[in-house]
Amino acid sequence: MKPFLLLATRDHDAAAAAEYRSVLRHTGLAADQLHHRRVESAPLGPVVLDDYSGIILGGSSFNISDSQKTTNQQRVEAELAAVVDRVVDLDFPFLGMCYGVGTVTTHLGGRVDRTYAEAVGAVPVTLTPAGVDDPLLAGMGPVFHAFVGHKEACNGTPPGAELLATGVDCPVQMYRVGRNVYVTQFHPELDADDLAARMRIYQHAGYFDPAELDDLIRMAYDSPVNGEQHLVLAAFVREYATQR
Repeated sequence: MKPFLLLATRDHDAAAAAEYRSVLRHTGLAADQLHHRRVESAPLGPVVLDDYSGIILGGSSFNISDSQKTTNQQRVEAELAAVVDRVVDLDFPFLGMCYGVGTVTTHLGGRVDRTYAEAVGAVPVTLTPAGVDDPLLAGMGPVFHAFVGHKEACNGTPPGAELLATGVDCPVQMYRVGRNVYVTQFHPELDADDLAARMRIYQHAGYFDPAELDDLIRMAYDSPVNGEQHLVLAAFVREYATQR
């Protein structure tokens, strides 16, 4: 089959490698079926959509709503925006996790700001009627738990998007554009081990007080997050794996 492409913007080698491993594990793909391109490390260059079954965009330490941006962040945003423009226009299979909300919402003319930021934690995610009927959420209960932690979010469902899942403190947890373009605010790739490792890496990045690290790690392992969130990744591959 055609491989999938994971676009990453993690500015930390260990975090980037861990993200790739977790996506690989929960999609069920083999290593040669998931190409990994770190956009923050080098210019992205051409992305030939016909070479791939679909694109997954990982999370980021960048924020669309940052008031000050480095030259590298501006380059990354411009290159990803060019890909997202084509993806949305062609309705090409795409799954953006956390950072994907900002990139796709911006393309749609929606607002991305700090209104619905969420502290690191485990939250209940509730499917809308459209979510219950969506193939990427097939087999999931009407409410599941997932890990979150983000400084920004979209302020309302953007124009042209179908809301698939909502939350208490962040109303937009997942939406779809067209038939094939998806974004999640929650992290479908993270289990408790993944979150603990990521928190250790980013403990001084402003997501939480570093003094709370041990308590947050205990929270992750004691949380009701049970793996159901990973089904989104497996369903994305199942739905869009394309034979050459």
